[in-house]
Amino acid sequence: MSKKKTKKVETSDDTITNEQATENIVETTPEEQLASDLAQEKDKFLRLFAEFENYKRRTTKERVELFSTASQDVIKSLLPIIDDFDRALSEMAKNKASELSKGVELIKNKLLSTLEQKGLSAIEVTNGDVFSADDHEAITQIPAPSEEMKGKIIDVIEKGYKLGDKVIRFPKVVIGN
Repeated sequence: MSKKKTKKVETSDDTITNEQATENIVETTPEEQLASDLAQEKDKFLRLFAEFENYKRRTTKERVELFSTASQDVIKSLLPIIDDFDRALSEMAKNKASELSKGVELIKNKLLSTLEQKGLSAIEVTNGDVFSADDHEAITQIPAPSEEMKGKIIDVIEKGYKLGDKVIRFPKVVIGN
């Protein structure tokens, strides 16, 4: 319910009385005031409820990330052991120690299968692949043996690994220039 009140405004020359000089005075009844307060409180409640739901979702996501990163540290510390197995197997192949190499191969495969169950996977890189700074770590550059090998991977020094979708160690490579 609005009530218009006309006010006379005097200037030095004349007196102006018109609609431009009116003020709108809004008076509300107690019921309207209570309804307005209720709407404001409902709005506050809905916002608080939505904020709490977002908090629950965020903490759940953080908890899942914490568990995955906790295992990431353990798996990352086991990667040099896998590298050592690869080096041992290559040396045993040179020395023709076939029985010993079979046992080492079994142990390595068991370790790899256990880590693969936890989400570890090797990043496949071969000689001749195009080098990408986003996907590889260049250790050194050497003169390319041929023109088509320029900017490509010449040798893989250390394998790269992923845990789920996240790269935990980039493959270390030598590239040709």
